[in-house]
Amino acid sequence: MQLKREGFRVNHKVVMRLMKEENLTCKVKRSRYNSYKGEAGESKSNIIKRNFKAATANKKWATDVTEFKAAGKKLYLSAIIDMYNSEVISYSIAEKPNLKLVLEMLGKAIAKTENTKGIILHSDQGWQYKHAAYQNMLKESGIIQSMSRKGNCLDNALMENFWGILKTEMYYGSVFERTDVLKRELVEYIEYYNNKRIKEKLHGLSPVEFRLKFQLTA
Repeated sequence: MQLKREGFRVNHKVVMRLMKEENLTCKVKRSRYNSYKGEAGESKSNIIKRNFKAATANKKWATDVTEFKAAGKKLYLSAIIDMYNSEVISYSIAEKPNLKLVLEMLGKAIAKTENTKGIILHSDQGWQYKHAAYQNMLKESGIIQSMSRKGNCLDNALMENFWGILKTEMYYGSVFERTDVLKRELVEYIEYYNNKRIKEKLHGLSPVEFRLKFQLTA
């Protein structure tokens, strides 16, 4: 798809053959950060029920927190993804997976969205999402909260898929000697992912390109 965007005429089977000849393969390593810490706080029902499709932007969002390591220290990324085009709506990065990390991310998403009333925001049952401050922030913005069933990562597969893509393409196999370098790389990757990384399910467009094309033709 990228070659076609650049003006080349090529069959996908030729690309597959050349990749095989050059021993170019995708190696994926999966790991998962679990923020579940018991039953403290209020759980919400699973409204999404694995229906990760949305007809328009800002109708269904998903969120999660994931963990990175650099030079013996940890870094945490909290992000919100739009189910319409897999675009990263907002994110925050910190050295601790605390409530501030999640509230900062949510505040950014609310601030940049013209109308948040009726948006469904789906997450796992992490303690941050059960916290009164987080749930009150959603309520005040008219956002409807949805939660995965306990211990079922497939209920939030959109976020799991994004973490897998991000870590495979810029984290696994790399060595980061400082957390500030890792943070800079994360920021640059998310910018690339939103604006330049094409997706087959988006007809060979990046998430932002797909959204803008829809808005212009709607």
